[in-house]
Amino acid sequence: MSQDFDMEDDGGGGGEAGWLATYADLVTLLFAFFVLLFAMASVEEDKFEQLKKSLNSAIGKQEVPEAGTREGLSMKDVDGETEPNAVDELGGMIQKEEQEELVSEIKEFVLVNNLGGKVSAENNDNGTVITLSDMILFRPGDAEIIAEGEDTMEKLTKILNQFKYKVRIVGHTDNIPVSSGNQYKNNWELSAARACDIVEILIRDGVDPIYLTAAGRASVEPIASNDTPEGRARNRRVEIIYERSKISPDQIKAQEVVNQTK
Repeated sequence: MSQDFDMEDDGGGGGEAGWLATYADLVTLLFAFFVLLFAMASVEEDKFEQLKKSLNSAIGKQEVPEAGTREGLSMKDVDGETEPNAVDELGGMIQKEEQEELVSEIKEFVLVNNLGGKVSAENNDNGTVITLSDMILFRPGDAEIIAEGEDTMEKLTKILNQFKYKVRIVGHTDNIPVSSGNQYKNNWELSAARACDIVEILIRDGVDPIYLTAAGRASVEPIASNDTPEGRARNRRVEIIYERSKISPDQIKAQEVVNQTK
């Protein structure tokens, strides 16, 4: 009898030990599963932090763009104030291409029309600057454009109309005071009147006035010495400035349409 009882105890004890082993295996597997999930989550967070740092470095900001902004068009500074919308990456690429094309076309225009020394174009930190000598535009001390200037501006406007940028027209003079009896009291009035005359011609030939501003700078921004006749001749000029930071939104939209059709 006692031997049979011992056998039953062994059987019962063996069954209980097997159940515990299965339960322990399950708990171990669950623990391993959650450890794996945690490890995966940590890797993704690390990747996100690396991506965030890369974006911050590329954009030059301390915060990644919030959801809903268009590829970083609207960013927040560290102090939480929202900066005005800047030219985005697409706009920047368009600007560079368009301004290089503009300078290239102006140079070809100068060559074809034998205007060397009278018309020039270059890109600088401010944008594209087209410089026209006053000798092809105005009589000395006057702001009414001459026939040669009319013809030059008519041809030039056909090029300018292709590029929808904000444009400043700036008149410049040398440092010689206007003659007595002139309708303009000083070089400030003369330079401003010349800039306004060019603006009127551009508008007449189809440039949208919303893009245009006029300014007179008299003799305060010379590009050569006013001590020589040659230097003063260079300083008497009108500049048509396509401003780099003010590309037209219409131009971006137009380029997007072109890209979609390719």
